[in-house]
Amino acid sequence: MTVPPATGRRRRGVRLVPLALLLTFVLEIAVLILIGRVIGIGWTIVGLLATSVLGAWLVRREGRRTWLALGDALRSGEMPSRQMADAVLVWAGGAMLLVPGFVTDVIGLLVVLPFTRPVARIGLEVLIARRVIAVVPGAGGPTPQSGQARVRRTKDASGEVVEGEIVDDD
Repeated sequence: MTVPPATGRRRRGVRLVPLALLLTFVLEIAVLILIGRVIGIGWTIVGLLATSVLGAWLVRREGRRTWLALGDALRSGEMPSRQMADAVLVWAGGAMLLVPGFVTDVIGLLVVLPFTRPVARIGLEVLIARRVIAVVPGAGGPTPQSGQARVRRTKDASGEVVEGEIVDDD
């Protein structure tokens, strides 16, 4: 299978990563200075340490719960898409909690907490769906090259979906 060439949107997105990191860094410094002025530098450091400890504990707990749920889904034979999304979100939230700063800590906690994670999961699903639509033939993405297989789903006379494979051997 060939990898489609990077689109203009993808290249533009990759170029924006350093800018996003720089803006995040500047925002974190500004928030730290503001909080330091309001509550003092000592309490600001205590707050950073507290969010780090709380985040580490929470990621460990939620990571274990997510891993067990993933195993249960696999053993029951169901598709573990929700559990896999949760695992990705807990990992990403944990990474954000490792970055010193209150802004990334708040975002990381929102992604890791079990009662706010479903909202983050919806966002992740939308992001993945956009990526899939961009590369699926016939859905606005690139078409397969000669000799590649395409999957086609159609409905038969009874209304059941029939899946088939089309191979172009030009």
